[in-house]
Amino acid sequence: MKAIRGWRLGRTSHMPGAHHRARTEKPVWIIAVVSLIIMFVIGAYMFPHHSKAACYMLSSKGCKGLTDWLPTSPRKFSYDEITARVVTREVLSSPLVIKKSSKIAFMFLTPGTLPFEKLWDLFFRGHEGKLSVYIHASKDTPVHTSRYFINRDIPSDEVVWGTISMIDAERRLLANALRDPENQQFVLLSDSCVPLRSFEYMYNYMMFSNVSYVDCFYDPGRHGTGRHTDHMLPEIPKEDFRKGSQWFSIKRQHAVITAADSLYYSKFRDYCGPGVESNKYCIADEHYLPTLFHMLDPGGIANWTLTYVDWSEKKWHPKTYMPEDITHELLMNLMWFSMKPQHAVITAADSLYYSKFRDYCGPGVESNKYCIADEHCLPTLFHMLDPGGIANWTLTYVDWSEKKWHLKTYMPEDITHELLKNLIVLITKLLIVS
Repeated sequence: MKAIRGWRLGRTSHMPGAHHRARTEKPVWIIAVVSLIIMFVIGAYMFPHHSKAACYMLSSKGCKGLTDWLPTSPRKFSYDEITARVVTREVLSSPLVIKKSSKIAFMFLTPGTLPFEKLWDLFFRGHEGKLSVYIHASKDTPVHTSRYFINRDIPSDEVVWGTISMIDAERRLLANALRDPENQQFVLLSDSCVPLRSFEYMYNYMMFSNVSYVDCFYDPGRHGTGRHTDHMLPEIPKEDFRKGSQWFSIKRQHAVITAADSLYYSKFRDYCGPGVESNKYCIADEHYLPTLFHMLDPGGIANWTLTYVDWSEKKWHPKTYMPEDITHELLMNLMWFSMKPQHAVITAADSLYYSKFRDYCGPGVESNKYCIADEHCLPTLFHMLDPGGIANWTLTYVDWSEKKWHLKTYMPEDITHELLKNLIVLITKLLIVS
């Protein structure tokens, strides 16, 4: 049998001894301290202090109840909310069938005569059967010259900027356009709107898209969530209050939801607008649709609009382009890339990342002279700041098949029916994938 050897330190012999139970004083003290902490937390939760000194002992942010740390319990919906959500679910579950006879409803919201009616006539020409026109004239009865606009006025009422009457006019247009079962896309336009793309491009873009284009973003400022009022609770929580441009392009399901809504519409009618003393700076058309679809179908909207609006002047109304402003360069810039307003603001305001490409990317930089700034600046900027907010492809078809410094230039003899057809098919596939 193997003997266990001991070792000596001085006169003491040390041998491996039997295991003894650890002393219990230490765990008792730990349990006592933990119990006191738990009792203190429970007491603070049940009897919160109201003195600032006591609050700042727990948090540098001052008095905040411990309930802020706990997950909120799900709120029970009212009968009206349950009804609204059930109806929305049923409407969205209905299939969206695109046929050769499917049409786009162009809905014009105007005070009177349309100044660009002749331009729209040229835009619509040759595409009969793929469009329908509806006009809401709030002041003067318009005089039409285009066959696409004659007898297309709907029963209208007065519209006052900033009030719920703007939403009422939009809903009238939708209700009338929904009467035609072939209308599958619904575009809201003003008397100042002009088309920037061809009809075929616009038709394919909207018809084969799986989302509606409603501008929708979170604005924590006084002109955003600052316009929310407690009267909108509990149906419209402050954290769900959204903002966006009023001009939209929506699919049929969303048009039905908008026209049929009464619950959320009533909140904006009663508590948002110049006539509401406590919330007179709330602009209903800037908040109603963004908030509605953010709550009912957030994944069904693109969060940006197809209508370009210039807010660079930072006024109550967007910039009005004068004749001298309309140049070939301006139109090409608008068509070259499609960017939602938030990204346009980021691009215009950026100085940090722009300076890096200005100083270290380009032919004038000896160590990096083969760097092409316009190929890298925007892709890098949005990959870093908002990677989930870009599609990673452009709406402009560019042919790099010649593998040169510049893209291929199509000569007149290259433009064939087959080429154009292939481009449309390619764009359509990209839209379906997205």
